[in-house]
Amino acid sequence: MPGPTLPAARAALLAGFVLAATPALAEPPPASLERFRSSLTDVPPALPVEGAIYVPAYSSVLLSGGRVQANFTVTLSVHNASNAVPLVLRRIDYHDTSGRLVHAYLEKPVALKPFGTVEVAVPVTDLRGGTGANFYLEWAAEGAIAEPVAEAVMMGQIGAASYAFVSQGRAVRIVGRP
Repeated sequence: MPGPTLPAARAALLAGFVLAATPALAEPPPASLERFRSSLTDVPPALPVEGAIYVPAYSSVLLSGGRVQANFTVTLSVHNASNAVPLVLRRIDYHDTSGRLVHAYLEKPVALKPFGTVEVAVPVTDLRGGTGANFYLEWAAEGAIAEPVAEAVMMGQIGAASYAFVSQGRAVRIVGRP
């Protein structure tokens, strides 16, 4: 039985080299973030700095006085704006208009390398979020860090017209505590 062809052998060798050259994480990332493996690093042991971000998102909006509904693909991008410190994401949760949890994207915390980015997507066919959907993120870091950037990009079309808009996340701070 003949061995692999030269192109197949080269491809296997190259794939092995790429995998060996990519630093391995202690644990694999959640399936929803697998394609961002190169943006991730190991989670630091101590995380005294914490924060949360609320990002409005819209899987649909009403047009023409509420007579027409436009449905959108929603992409949430979370960026580590630090050039030196890993950003740990503890939660990425998607909620519907009534505030109910629709989907939790993280099974366990993940750490973004400096300037690293991850995204999660809600397909245009998933209308569970409704007109008042939102993402809620919790993050942490091992020390002083630039505040993360989180944005939702909504894209869709009705007939020949295409629509796209961005919703920026807002830092959530507890108000009213002494």
